[in-house]
Amino acid sequence: MAEKMQISKKRKFVREGLFRAELNEFLMRELAEDGYSGLEIRVAPNRTEIIIMATRTQNVLGDKGRRIRELTSVVTKRFGFAPGSIELYAEKVGVRGLCAIAQAESLRYKLVGGLAVRRACYGVLRFIMESGAKGCEVVVSGKLRGQRAKSMKFVDGLMIHSGDPTNHYVDTATRHVLLRQGVLGIKVKIMLPWDPNGKIGPRKPLPDHVGIVEPKDEIPRDPAAPTSTLAPTAAHLAGLPGLKPGETVPPVGAVLS
Repeated sequence: MAEKMQISKKRKFVREGLFRAELNEFLMRELAEDGYSGLEIRVAPNRTEIIIMATRTQNVLGDKGRRIRELTSVVTKRFGFAPGSIELYAEKVGVRGLCAIAQAESLRYKLVGGLAVRRACYGVLRFIMESGAKGCEVVVSGKLRGQRAKSMKFVDGLMIHSGDPTNHYVDTATRHVLLRQGVLGIKVKIMLPWDPNGKIGPRKPLPDHVGIVEPKDEIPRDPAAPTSTLAPTAAHLAGLPGLKPGETVPPVGAVLS
């Protein structure tokens, strides 16, 4: 990953994708209990910055930054980076209720703790909607009660399922939880709200969004005021019927001979 050599663009994209996937899986396993919610990679000419998104950043940093230094050392050795060429940072998730990964992990720990499936799902559903989401969907599959596996779906609000806006508006996360009766699958989908500032949702509105513009306040016109205060020009005088050069404009209501 850190070797500087001439490679094709296709190999470059494949290598970057593999690096991101392996790093994401490693951090997901290592920081699952600390609310890991994703990562962002910024590549500069001299160094690479990795921003770890989490709900509990203090646990990610560790005591006096010890844990983040350990993670930096592991990533440097695994991917062959030069010492000092990679930096790891921790950033707190802005709105935890709008992060599908954080809510999937929350539901996972509730089920491991022995909470009923229906009660746990409704609690997550309510928290997501109270955080400002336009809609959400929670699906739990597996041996919920008896020996026969089935799926339970909990839906609230609006959810889109097709088109390009799903890539920007729908946040999805999948997790697995091992219980005594077997493995349960958890899938959380959150429909993000439109935010012109881009803090809690996409800046670009939905294609079918219709904005109603408030009408401007009109200034009432005084009926006693004259319609025009401009003096007649030479062009206007030349166009009057029966007016000879040198004559004045007749008063209003007068009949021209």
